[in-house]
Amino acid sequence: MKKLFTLSVGLSSILLAQNITSIEYKGLLHISKEVATEISNIHVGEAFDINKIDESLKAFYRQGYFSDIIVSATPAGGLVYQFTEKSTISKLEMHGYSSSDEEESEFLAIGLRKGDLYDARKVETAKKRLIKKIENEGYYDTVVEIDVVPKEESVSLVFNVNKGEKIYIDKINFAGSDKVDSSDLESALANREEDFMGWFPGLNNGVAHLDDLALDGKRAQDVYMQKGYLDATVSDPLMRVNSGAYKADVSYQISEGEQYKINTITLQGEVEGLDLNEVKEGLKSLEGKVFNINKLRKDKAYIQEQVANLGYAFARVRPDFRKNKEAKTVDILYRIVPGDKVTINDVIISGNHHTIDRVIRRDVYLAPGDLFSLTDLKDSKSALGRRGYFDKVNIEKERVNAHSMNLLVKVKEAATGSIQAGGGYGSYQGAMVSASLSDRNILGSGINAGVSFDISKVSKNFSLNVQNPRVWDSEYSMGGSLYQREMQYQLYTQKSIGASANVGKQITRNLYGSLSYSYSKNKTTDSNNTDNPNALTDYGQLIFSPEDLNYAKSTFAMGLNYDSTDDFYTPREGIILGGSLGYSGIGGDQKFVDATARFGAYYGLEDIIDYDLILRYKVRARYLKDQGNIAVPEKLFMGGIGSVRGYDPYSIRPFEVDENGTRDLKGGTQSLINTIEASIPLSKAAKMRLAFFYDYGMIGRASTKLDEVTKEGYGVSLEWFSPMGPINLVFSRALNPESYDHTSNFEFTMGQKF
Repeated sequence: MKKLFTLSVGLSSILLAQNITSIEYKGLLHISKEVATEISNIHVGEAFDINKIDESLKAFYRQGYFSDIIVSATPAGGLVYQFTEKSTISKLEMHGYSSSDEEESEFLAIGLRKGDLYDARKVETAKKRLIKKIENEGYYDTVVEIDVVPKEESVSLVFNVNKGEKIYIDKINFAGSDKVDSSDLESALANREEDFMGWFPGLNNGVAHLDDLALDGKRAQDVYMQKGYLDATVSDPLMRVNSGAYKADVSYQISEGEQYKINTITLQGEVEGLDLNEVKEGLKSLEGKVFNINKLRKDKAYIQEQVANLGYAFARVRPDFRKNKEAKTVDILYRIVPGDKVTINDVIISGNHHTIDRVIRRDVYLAPGDLFSLTDLKDSKSALGRRGYFDKVNIEKERVNAHSMNLLVKVKEAATGSIQAGGGYGSYQGAMVSASLSDRNILGSGINAGVSFDISKVSKNFSLNVQNPRVWDSEYSMGGSLYQREMQYQLYTQKSIGASANVGKQITRNLYGSLSYSYSKNKTTDSNNTDNPNALTDYGQLIFSPEDLNYAKSTFAMGLNYDSTDDFYTPREGIILGGSLGYSGIGGDQKFVDATARFGAYYGLEDIIDYDLILRYKVRARYLKDQGNIAVPEKLFMGGIGSVRGYDPYSIRPFEVDENGTRDLKGGTQSLINTIEASIPLSKAAKMRLAFFYDYGMIGRASTKLDEVTKEGYGVSLEWFSPMGPINLVFSRALNPESYDHTSNFEFTMGQKF
């Protein structure tokens, strides 16, 4: 009203004029005069119209750029608009809630960012959103005060946050739950009572999540649907808050009904190439069993995948179930609407600023002209994830028409080239340092190469390697390495220099075969750096034959490796299964067979418990078969990262005690190492995870048994995706070590997968 009054008085002197002689816009910064003319819809030569000028003012205010607008007339019949634009927000700060690294994302979440025009109503709305966000995290009586600091042509906003106190769930009551255990119901809720040791990462700490409260009733009802209670009803939760103690009680009213079993399962629909009876055999739900809504959802997805694998990319599966209340049974019907077969029109790749398109395209199992397959799409995403080139891979479907679609392959590249360093300390090897210069994706070509070294009080190792996983984009790989190694054990030092070459082939999507050859020259000296074999027996601990001192090793090996994991560094699903068989003898002094086997299983629980917990199980076995000669340095030892953590590298080995009580240390010829790990997120912003582990290893000789020596270790490792590459900090303890064992409490590495 104030603006309209000012307008009327200011223009009263020109009401008698016939036409507008000129229009002037002053103070414009964000829009041009031409755009201003379009907004006002007033032109030179038109008659003065107070109502039209009034509408132009409203139109300008709707643009959101202006805090004040004054319209005046000139004696010559001109019209002048004087604009005062809003100040821009030059700085945003938040105190008492987020860290400086998270401030920008927090402000974006509530609708503010630097460079926006200052609008008091918009800022007030952002304040309310922030309070709502914090309250949803469980804080009660949250207060946010905003300081507006004027600057030259801009303002600075400071959000001062007092988060108040958290609300804790004290008790949950399920009134009417007799047939389903209340613990099963509570485990499905977002708002739960505190677990035992709830402060521990991954366990529930009892903090209320108000934004999830409205959905908790549906979650509880879903538990009943999983157990066959199709008539069950669960009320919306009623929360009573004790504002003095900041504790809350939550109650639900439940009517359970009766449990239903499945009477019949029917698949309906004609799909060319699909055997409905065969698909039915693969369903999780079974006739005669208790109905489970989760199994129905999985069956729907399974049917849809089978149909989509035949090219029906936009197939729909509509599940329906009909209850027989008298018999307490349910008939399930899946209606399949396949639609049209769809072919791939184009594969469009984006986000790869470094990696060459063809390097990505060779791991996409769908090409232009191919019939769509959902399994191929999922396998493509997993294959790209296993390469280790990308932080994130997403493949979207873009419909072109009823018969064709585009695949949008969107990647976020990871840092594949790095200068890496690692180290640690142990009672045996002292301080250790290592460094490498490597790139898994040289010039975006997919070729992996690197040079590395590691040095400690007892070792000096150098290596150079190159590996091309797809030679000329074929299914063949090729690589080679040069290395020099020196390791000082308790009584002897082993020096090796050698080279290796390998060739491999991708047999199937997940199965890889390889052939390799390696040759090395090895020299063994005693601790005094002499070649006297007697000096190596004077200690009464190690017995070397003269052939052990200087020998050549020539090895041919073949291997198979199966990998269905979804990520190179941190897989959350899939298995790794592999083995190799090598023979040392032709062209060398050593004659033995070396057989290895390994298995790894990875399982992410986020879809089940809504928490990014990853379980891992790994087992590695190795067996040496003597064919004439195995030098002691070629035998098996355990300890350190990749083995039994908590012990020095190579410090675990079989031994015999002679009549004088002296331990005669021997190398093993068979070993088995088991590892169980649980990895949890520590900081998503810093890309840190925490893994708890337990290692159990066995080592023995052919003349004895596999568990001749058994060792256990446990601890925690910090898994960090740093700007320099993945870092693994290991804090370990040996479990029940003997007095003669060499233990190690800390090691770290870089560049290795977790």
